[in-house]
Amino acid sequence: MAEKEVSSAAAGGREEELKKELQSVVKKIVDEDNYGIEITLKAISILSDLSDTVLTKKFRCPISGEIMGDPVVLSSGLTYDRPSIQKWLNEGNLTCPQSKEVLSHTILTPNCLVRKLISSWCKGHGVAVPRSHQDSNGEMSTEFDRVYFNSLVTKMFSSLTDRKEAAKELRRLTTAAPSYRAVFFEFTDPISRLIGPILEGSVDSDPELQEDLITTFMNMLVDSDNMKLVADNPDAIPLLIKSLEFGTIETRKNAAVALSMLSSDNDRRLLIGNAGAPMPLLQLLREGHPIAMKEAASAILNQCVEYNNKEKFIELGAVKVLLEKIREGKLVDELINLVAQLSTHPKAVNELSELDTVHCLLGIIRETESERTKENCVAILYNVCLNDVGLLKVIWTEGIEHQTLAKLVDTGTARAKRKATALATKIGKLFPTIL
Repeated sequence: MAEKEVSSAAAGGREEELKKELQSVVKKIVDEDNYGIEITLKAISILSDLSDTVLTKKFRCPISGEIMGDPVVLSSGLTYDRPSIQKWLNEGNLTCPQSKEVLSHTILTPNCLVRKLISSWCKGHGVAVPRSHQDSNGEMSTEFDRVYFNSLVTKMFSSLTDRKEAAKELRRLTTAAPSYRAVFFEFTDPISRLIGPILEGSVDSDPELQEDLITTFMNMLVDSDNMKLVADNPDAIPLLIKSLEFGTIETRKNAAVALSMLSSDNDRRLLIGNAGAPMPLLQLLREGHPIAMKEAASAILNQCVEYNNKEKFIELGAVKVLLEKIREGKLVDELINLVAQLSTHPKAVNELSELDTVHCLLGIIRETESERTKENCVAILYNVCLNDVGLLKVIWTEGIEHQTLAKLVDTGTARAKRKATALATKIGKLFPTIL
């Protein structure tokens, strides 16, 4: 503490000196009509030095007197360097070192703004950035991080204000640092502790809290070790499904992302499908919100790898919804891919066997620059038209003017060529004068 006081006193003395010097220079500028450029530059130089002095004073830890490498906010609202304030707390102190206020809790919240300002100032002045408790990749490097992370999860059963603060910090940490996602499964019953606050009332009773927790949930699933934790918890998947229906659009989108990630395993696909996900996923897609529609389509695609889920979506009217959105020009590439997936089911073939649909698909093949989309379109035509003479005649007639299928036979991807060639061969037998 003695070194800190000397350092602070020195900084304070330097600041006073610069202020007096600046006053003298400014007085000359104000009083003299013909002051030169030299005095102006001197004033600018003093201001720069004063700014650096004030900033470095603000960036110093009140305990150590050193520039902070890991600034954190105490419950009193004051900022300290983590190692210093953690040492203070570990010694049994329950008050703020500066304000002497009794602490309501001992959770240390990272002060990201101050950290960013310190980093920017250090780089601008050629000074080494003080080492943080996280390395350059955001990885944990001390036991303090686990304690801190666990304390945030524990706050989920505190007051509403504490819950909301902790939820925002959990969202930030699991977004920025892979290590926080990886450590999640180490704690006791982490899923129930995380989602408990939402389960206590209606799902969307506090949309902001819900959004932060569902986003944390989604972030956590990036680490594959957490997948089983979710599948084994009886409340997790139902909560995600409810969050598809209720909450902010960000919440609903992130719930769809989480379900899509969970659908990487066939057993979980069945579990999610049987838990009632198809209807709210399809509704989210039907609403057509730009930031949510794509994630809903991705989740449905992953769900439809499982045959029973595919049938559920078809029975709920997925084919009609997808064709409507495609005709509106929304997410055409993604939705055509999904229609191609559904077109392998007989019930979808019946719904796709419309003249307008065939013309629509042929039009997309002609207009799109995406080889993958052309491939998916001809795959749908193959599944729908190969054994339907009436629809093959539509393609035959279209070929007279546009030669759409013939061009794919020559220039498409390997899969597109196979499908187009099979259709062309069938049409050639039925209508030998064309193709």
